[in-house]
Amino acid sequence: MEKALTAGLHIVATPIGNLGDLSPRAADTLRNAALILAEDTRVTGKLLAHIGAKVPMLRYDDHSSEAERERIVSRLGAEAIALVSDAGTPLISDPGYKLVRAARAAGHAIHTVPGPSALIAALTLAGLPTDRFLFLGFLPAKSKARSDAIAEVAGIRATLIFYESGRRLGDSLAALAEQLGGREAAVAREISKLHEECVTGSLRELASRYAQAAPKGEIVVVVGPPSATTEASAEQLDAALDEALSRLSPSRAAAEVAEKLGIARKRAYARALERSR
Repeated sequence: MEKALTAGLHIVATPIGNLGDLSPRAADTLRNAALILAEDTRVTGKLLAHIGAKVPMLRYDDHSSEAERERIVSRLGAEAIALVSDAGTPLISDPGYKLVRAARAAGHAIHTVPGPSALIAALTLAGLPTDRFLFLGFLPAKSKARSDAIAEVAGIRATLIFYESGRRLGDSLAALAEQLGGREAAVAREISKLHEECVTGSLRELASRYAQAAPKGEIVVVVGPPSATTEASAEQLDAALDEALSRLSPSRAAAEVAEKLGIARKRAYARALERSR
């Protein structure tokens, strides 16, 4: 006989692809909850059918009102309510933190049932440094905002992790390659599903690979940290550019030096134009 759930909010991680990844504890929690808060009740309904659970569901997402959130919080003192996302761990690039904050402020118990997370799974597949990493969700869709977002994190000495859609992948990789140079990177797709793959290479190689063909499925982009040479001094940059400019155009010289020193091509090109005048 399953033990009754403690009243409060239960944050339950769900599979990101393979339904076999749902933990026994997560399944028990979902079967015994009084209510399940779902990002999309149709998606969660399939998961509940898989584990043979018949539990009332309520849609909860970024569009849920404050009044709706208050009604949910008012029930937490007497009922066990589970919060799930469509896939993976709730609150990771996903609505929910406001509910957790409100529940804690009201003095209710909060429990987490950990499990699958696409960003962690992709990090383990990429073969890039894992001692420090920064998750950035989705890059902005518009080019200027995307460029600004990349520039903001370009100098951070950590592996960078982004979520992306197939149709925007080529543009995002091109922008990353333009601003971050030839850093090592990986594109993980359809993690834990039948067609799982993780393609590795430099940002430039990956940008070229996905320039025309938009892949299907859920995608995570992992970008390695800047190399030690990213902090090349102005003198080192000038010396490398002067040599390259003696035989190449400013644009080609900048591309060569950016690759050699591991710096952003924009920085190298701007300086190449100055040195060539």
